[in-house]
Amino acid sequence: MTNQQTTRRLDELQFDNQFTRELPADLETKNFRRQVTESCYSSVMPTEVAQPQLVAYSKEVADLLDLQIDPSESDQFAAVFAGNHVLEGMEPFAMCYGGHQFGNWAGQLGDGRAINLGEVLNQREEHWTLQLKGAGPTPYSRTADGLAVLRSSVREFLCSEAMFHLGVPTTRALSLVLTGEQVERDMFYDGHPKLEPGAVVCRVAPSFLRFGNYEIFAARGDIETLRKLVNYTIRTDFPHLGEPSRDVYLHWFEEVCRRTAEMIVHWMRVGFVHGVMNTDNMSILGLTIDYGPYGWLEGYDPNWTPNTTDASGRRYRFGNQPQIALWNLVRLANALHPLIEDAEPLQQALDVYSDRFEQGWQSMMTSKLGLSSFQPEIDLKMFEELTEILQLVETDMTIFFRKLSLLETENGNQEVADEMELLAPLMDAYYEPEKVVGEVRAKICNWIRGYQSRLRHESLSDIARREKMNRVNPKYVLRNYLAQLAIDKAEQGDFSMVNDLLELLRHPYDEQPDQDQYAAKRPDWARSRAGCSMLSCSS
Repeated sequence: MTNQQTTRRLDELQFDNQFTRELPADLETKNFRRQVTESCYSSVMPTEVAQPQLVAYSKEVADLLDLQIDPSESDQFAAVFAGNHVLEGMEPFAMCYGGHQFGNWAGQLGDGRAINLGEVLNQREEHWTLQLKGAGPTPYSRTADGLAVLRSSVREFLCSEAMFHLGVPTTRALSLVLTGEQVERDMFYDGHPKLEPGAVVCRVAPSFLRFGNYEIFAARGDIETLRKLVNYTIRTDFPHLGEPSRDVYLHWFEEVCRRTAEMIVHWMRVGFVHGVMNTDNMSILGLTIDYGPYGWLEGYDPNWTPNTTDASGRRYRFGNQPQIALWNLVRLANALHPLIEDAEPLQQALDVYSDRFEQGWQSMMTSKLGLSSFQPEIDLKMFEELTEILQLVETDMTIFFRKLSLLETENGNQEVADEMELLAPLMDAYYEPEKVVGEVRAKICNWIRGYQSRLRHESLSDIARREKMNRVNPKYVLRNYLAQLAIDKAEQGDFSMVNDLLELLRHPYDEQPDQDQYAAKRPDWARSRAGCSMLSCSS
């Protein structure tokens, strides 16, 4: 925060609610489940809870809002961000949208357990929407209760901030608040529900608009409202493109394609698997949104999905994320077609996604391997062989790339180095090191020698290369088992690990030698334990 900016108390926040001011509202003001037509949102108040308690908050997100969080006012803060108290200037609402879920059109979905409080206008003239997740039912809740439990809320809060500090485009999280109430959930969908602590996360983003916001109006043939929403989006979130017109619509869609490609490249860089890439979970700003059953690759496996609902089809597996993003963009293009009335320019924009992703992936892999430039005649084969050797024996992706920077090219004759000497820097990455023998070991060593040969044609010293690689290959990510350990403690009233992880993940690329335990491989006990491997959508 610059010296010219001053902090504000909660009751001093300035709200400028563009969305509710400029877009058509649902005329029905009562909060009951229904189909909402010709409207972009419905006004709805959060449900009051019994005993709000602040668990954790992000200082960096508070700074975005120019918000000063005074410990002496924590009760007021918790009341506001649990939904018990609506500040002057807030205009709570839930958005109307549809979506394709697991490849099928699902009709109206909407903010079933998310309530937007309003848009904070900070001193840099930025709009930041505050959104509560888990603050009660809305007209879009269908058969659900609109609430959230502590385990899913911890995961959303921590991952939102972890992704930001990793450099991944994402929505943010301001706070995590307990409600003091119990919420019934059937975690495994096996007919054995239980009561869990309720919680609310305050999410923050310039906009929470999703592909599904546009799809719903196209599906209903409501082109007038579709056009109003597209025009609003361009004027508020893409003003650099100019005043809305047919050509500007195309430029806008092309930018959405570019941003989406860049986001997916970052996911692949850090080993993140979203788990539920439905079109209602795709941000129009190219932000990672809706942290449900996500996961981090530990053993490198392109076919892994963290979502139990997706266990059989694996539609949203790690290696399929680039293709699913394109599929979702095609659905958005179909929704925009009534405004363009020509498929060819929309297809050209979709081609931009494919080109941008391919270029971004090549650049990303070049950086992860510490190379100064991409040489396709050599590097494409090297990249392909790398993904193969990572699957010969279970290999921790995060540790492997971090340790890869330790390989040397300047000392000794690496061409004839002993295989174990070559492999020594990488052995920590293998879950079953005893299997790195024979043909498997030979293949890995052959790749290492080829990689070292490639590095010798670079101008960087080993030290400079190591520093470069460590800026893109994190040492710390929010491993699934770490999040679960923090949840276990939080459910017992101990929030220390939530805050410890929040602090750790603020610096994912730094060594932090006193925190090495958080960079360790997944322990054996976590392989099959709920929350440490795959997760359900139940939260």
